[in-house]
Amino acid sequence: MGSGGAPFPLRIAGGRPIGNATLNSIMEDPVLLATTPTGVERPFPTGELIVTKTDLQGRITYANDVFCRMSAYDEADMIGRPHSIVRHPEMPRGVFSLLWSTIAAGEEIFAYVVNLASDGAHYWVFAHVTPRLDSSGRLVGYHSNRRPPQREALARVQPVYRAMREAESRYSKATEAAAAGVAYLESLLGDAGMTYDEWVWAVTNGDRS
Repeated sequence: MGSGGAPFPLRIAGGRPIGNATLNSIMEDPVLLATTPTGVERPFPTGELIVTKTDLQGRITYANDVFCRMSAYDEADMIGRPHSIVRHPEMPRGVFSLLWSTIAAGEEIFAYVVNLASDGAHYWVFAHVTPRLDSSGRLVGYHSNRRPPQREALARVQPVYRAMREAESRYSKATEAAAAGVAYLESLLGDAGMTYDEWVWAVTNGDRS
């Protein structure tokens, strides 16, 4: 879906499909499995911006100070780790599948994401993720800026994410769960006559038409 309606299977640079092992490594991490959410929300500092960069497999190559503080990790502990180190268990897998298929196709994407810090706190962000190209135009990684989301937008996003997780909960494999989440979102937006991008900006701009 996204701007181009990218279907499964997900693909990475060069048109190679993202296999189950690669997708699992992107979406899972041992630290994540050992971190228990506390239910405490960490406020996003006003006027600040989270910035990270990853390689093509989603491993962190750069993390700014704001990301380290919000996630309660030292930079040295994050470099080389999958970005999924901060994935919250209440975040639908389908959203990340959509994200990866979109940026791997060379397109940008905006998404609402809840992250899990190492101390169990969580924080919401409005993320803008873009491909990173080298001087010859070859895809070499991804860049993400995250800013504080509006609470009104989250009030509309959270029920959709809960429904996606419910659809995903029927499957034990990460790839199958992700596909179920995407299918639910596609059906929801299809009934509304909207693309994913249109939905994100309608939510962001407070459009209830």
